[in-house]
Amino acid sequence: MQADMVEPLREIRDGYLMSLNLGTPAQVIQVYLDTGSDLTWVPCGNLTFDCIDCDDFRSSSSSSSFRVNSAFSPSYSSSALRDSCLSQFCSNVHSSDNPYDPCIVAGCSLATSIKGTCARPCPSFAYTYGAGGIVTGSLSRDTIRLHGTNANVIREVPRFTFGCVGSTYHEPIGIAGFGRGPLSIPSQLGFLHKGFSHCFLGFKYANNPNFSSPLVVGDAALSSKETMQYTPMLQSSMYPNYYYTGLEGVTVGNADRIQVPTILREFDSQGNGGFLIDSGTTYTHFPDPLFTQILTAIQLEMTSYARANDMESRTGFHLCYKVPVFPNEEHAPVFPPITFHFLNNVSLTLPSSNCFYAMSAPLNSTVVKCLLFRSVEDDNDEGSKNDGPAGVYGSFQQQNIQVVYDLENQRIGFQPMDCASASASQGIMAHKG
Repeated sequence: MQADMVEPLREIRDGYLMSLNLGTPAQVIQVYLDTGSDLTWVPCGNLTFDCIDCDDFRSSSSSSSFRVNSAFSPSYSSSALRDSCLSQFCSNVHSSDNPYDPCIVAGCSLATSIKGTCARPCPSFAYTYGAGGIVTGSLSRDTIRLHGTNANVIREVPRFTFGCVGSTYHEPIGIAGFGRGPLSIPSQLGFLHKGFSHCFLGFKYANNPNFSSPLVVGDAALSSKETMQYTPMLQSSMYPNYYYTGLEGVTVGNADRIQVPTILREFDSQGNGGFLIDSGTTYTHFPDPLFTQILTAIQLEMTSYARANDMESRTGFHLCYKVPVFPNEEHAPVFPPITFHFLNNVSLTLPSSNCFYAMSAPLNSTVVKCLLFRSVEDDNDEGSKNDGPAGVYGSFQQQNIQVVYDLENQRIGFQPMDCASASASQGIMAHKG
């Protein structure tokens, strides 16, 4: 029976970080939690790691050059080794259905490839992301150390497979892949038939090292909760490693429910469609005309407030409003509640701060808040085809909601929660290493 693991998550501007303890002795590397990909990778080489066009993709970058805070150095680890071209993981990272391909590329003869006697390392790879990011590097194996439900218990997993990345495009920080593919952390650690959960801190805790919330993997993540609502987990034939749900409607305020296109709860013959749950995407994305319908419904509810058109032009967000500043957020102007309706009669009303966020400091007792939803078309080139998910439920809108990925029963659970308070009551603190 696999022991559960609990790792603290810290928030930065556009995602959630967990610490990877890799190598012997351990080197601690901060990486993004990404439920929308499989490969776990870390920057390798403090002086040689190169991130191309990363100025706009780094949380606190103020200069034209980017340097990661920490990178993994295989030469300093006595347990580090390159993965073999014969390994399943090598075929996976090269997206090859033919197990002989990597060894042939590595220079092995057909005879040694078939016999499984080729000793060459896995060739360098290029791994791409849906938003256009690319990472290149080599596949490595080393010891990873994980915390149990008791923070003092450390579990060592030898020969964990990950990418040792030397250069990237638009990907400045490493990634912990939590998808369902063979390369992912849940898969390598044997948790694909169990599950995991997370409860993302509110954005006000961004970059605050004193607050963290738990990423729980294993049986502890699936303990029954009376208030948890579960919706079926859908599976795409083309993209089987992603976590999809089915969205049936969206309600804004007291207006009638907006019916969504069927592609948000089913897949076409090519496997495109569904509503993707993705911690690696910051903002929730909807397709048009649904996105426009949501904007229209919000505008009808917000006629008492002036639009901030200049902020909309600067930020690219579609709806920004000038609203009064209140000392207590609970007594702030009432933005219309937004509710997602999923399959199985699951309704999730988002906290107001998950939808509208202050884009600047208050001025004359007024602050500008913008709706942090985006259109799927916003991130597509003109004329490009909308392959993949029909919509995405991003991490910003998952704040203060416990999300349970019940892989055993193929369902996803939602429960609104004050994640900071819940973590404090459970004694969750950031591990120092």
